[in-house]
Formats: sequence, structure tokens, C-alpha cells
Amino acid sequence: MHTTASDGSVTPGECVELAGTLGLAAIGITDHDTMAGVGEAQARGAELGVEVVAGLELTASHGPWVVHLLGYCPEPGDPGLEALLTRVRASRDERNPQILRRLAAVGCPVSADEVAAEAGSHVVGRPHIAAAMVRKGYVRNFQEAFDKFLAAGGAAYVERRRQSAADVIAAILGARAVPVLAHPGALGIHSAEELDRLVRSLVEVGLRGVEAYYHAHTARQVAICRRVAERQGLVVTGGSDFHGAGKPDIQLGRGMGNMHVPYHLLVGLRAARERL
Repeated sequence: MHTTASDGSVTPGECVELAGTLGLAAIGITDHDTMAGVGEAQARGAELGVEVVAGLELTASHGPWVVHLLGYCPEPGDPGLEALLTRVRASRDERNPQILRRLAAVGCPVSADEVAAEAGSHVVGRPHIAAAMVRKGYVRNFQEAFDKFLAAGGAAYVERRRQSAADVIAAILGARAVPVLAHPGALGIHSAEELDRLVRSLVEVGLRGVEAYYHAHTARQVAICRRVAERQGLVVTGGSDFHGAGKPDIQLGRGMGNMHVPYHLLVGLRAARERL
């Protein structure tokens, strides 16, 4: 789940309240490049009886791939992970002004103050720029903002300086967290053999899990991810990738189609963490 601490539209506390309303036993808070929302979510979870798993999501380069890596159950305040997050946020801070300059050049000026107002006190990124564009009437919704301007190939797209997967995984492991490859089906990989090669190369630098259950995965993709994980001795995880209004088609707690992510995956994840 993603909250207002990064690019979600729902606060951490509200995410927990929604999970409780839906009868979910546990949720994972995995905001991009920050764990700022975890404390609020865990406090509200303790009040409502919803288990909140701490985590975060980081983007990394690995050969020809750009991969998303989840880090589950890190030690709070680990200096190595905090140093990595500082570098990652610095790369965002470098990119954002460049995007705003390109938007101005194509007739869609947005100020840094307007973007900051959308982000509040949290990590500033493209979703907040998109929100400002919607508010100013340049686009109808987030999807149009990304398709026309902010995604790769868009009029204002700027590539971000990325950390290597090896460095990201090392930082996650250094914090006694479990590094997991997020939503492999979104990588444009078309065969089990290609996914196996990618996962094998990530295992060489410390990967411990694969997210098989994901809202956009087909039953076949789930099966392939499970087989690859089992072949490599990795834990299998799941998640909805809930963002709220930014991705309105994603339902909280749904890992594939209309199916809940099964709780036994969290049991396995905790066991993997104990083995670190």
C-alpha cells in the first residue's frame, strides 16, 4: 500500500481504517523511498487490531532492467538504509525542477510551491506534479498527466539517477529487512525463462523474495512467479499496490483479480526475516 507519505492519496491512518472496514487481517505500508507513514499506520493498527507490516519500495537499475524492490520489516533508523534513502531523495530533488522547466516550455507552467502544497511534508515526486496539473486544468486526470507529459516519452519526462539493485538490496539486508522483487509482470518480461534469468541474477546480489500475487498479474503469471521463486528458494509475497485516487482501479487487499492476498504469505515472509 502507498499512502500520502509518498504517492498515495490516503493517509496512513486512513489506510488502516479502510483495511479494518474491509476485514483485512494485515497490510503492508511500502511507500516509495520513505518509511515516514509507518509509525502512524502502526499506531492506528494497534488501536483497530490490524497488523501493519513496515516496508518501503525503491526503484533500481539492474543491467537492462529497471526494477522495483520492496524491503520488508527493516530495523528502524538503520544508518545504511537511511543514507541510501537520502541519496534517492536527492535524485528526486534534482529531477523535479527539470520537469517543471519542461512543463513551462510546453505551456503548462507549474510552480515548485504548487507541487509542494500537493505533497505536504512528504516525498515530492511526479504524482504531486500530476496533481498540480489536474488542479490547474492542464489535464483531466493523473493518467493523462503521465501519458502526455510525465511518463517515459512524455513531453516533460526526465530520467532519474537510479541506484543499482546491488546497492539497494545491500542496504535492505543491512537493515535486516527482506528484499523482494515487486510485480515482475509489470517489467515487460514475456517468458518464464527470462524471469528466471532476472531473478537468478538478483539472487546473486542478495534477493530473498518475489511478489507473485499482484493486482495486475494473471493466474498464469502468478504460477510462473511461484515456480521461479520456489526454484530459487525464495519467499513468495503479495500485494495490491493500492494508491487510492491516483490508481482508482486498484482495490485494497486484492492481489489478483478479485482475490485477497492469502495471510500465509505473511507467515512465510516473517520466517524469511528471522533467517536473515
